[in-house]
Amino acid sequence: MKLLEGKTAIITGGSRGIGKGIALVFAQHGANIAFTYSSSVESAKSLEKELSIHGVKIQSYQSNAADYNESQDLVENVLTDFGSIDVLVNNAGITKDNLLMRMGEEDFDKVIEVNLKSVFNMTKAVQRTMLKQRKGSIINMSSVVGVKGNAGQSNYAASKAGIIGFSKSIALELGSRNIRSNVIAPGFIETEMTAKLDEKTVDIWRNSIPLKRGGSPEDVANACVFLASDLSAYITGQILNVDGGMLT
Repeated sequence: MKLLEGKTAIITGGSRGIGKGIALVFAQHGANIAFTYSSSVESAKSLEKELSIHGVKIQSYQSNAADYNESQDLVENVLTDFGSIDVLVNNAGITKDNLLMRMGEEDFDKVIEVNLKSVFNMTKAVQRTMLKQRKGSIINMSSVVGVKGNAGQSNYAASKAGIIGFSKSIALELGSRNIRSNVIAPGFIETEMTAKLDEKTVDIWRNSIPLKRGGSPEDVANACVFLASDLSAYITGQILNVDGGMLT
């Protein structure tokens, strides 16, 4: 059963890691997908090819979600190319980890801009379309770190906690128009980024998780499918922890 048949989704930061996992599972469920990438044209084009075998419309866009005007332009282009926008997945994000005593102002500002301001930019950009349609699902990618904090990640934690507050406010503002806003808080998800960590560190992480494994991008993507589909029609303003029980 294809849960997203006929829906059009924008996924920011969609060319690798969790974003790529979401794009793959969305395509399998029949969604037409517009995904953004920041620099790697080659990996974006190869993902387009990979996704198009599912018989859905796929288009990649080089766009910086942290830039207000680029976000507005992106949404206009997607509307021209696809005709509607039913789902927005705000997934673009970076880390610049350091203890507060060593963290420069620039490292704080950049993480807030890319992780949090991008969510404002993109939500603002799709709002008019979703209001007109009187429907839409906005899914914002936070983190367990945004829920409980983490030493050495005060900038990242602040940005991800900000996403939670923003999402809940949007759920209250747009609920009467049948536009839903929810948050996914992934735990330790194994991607290209975590593959660079040494095996010992990764094993310590895995053993501290009740399910005794790291999550996969597909685990996060499956939660996104639920929130993007009509199965979650009465769910808004919620945080779904996809963390193997980490925050239990």
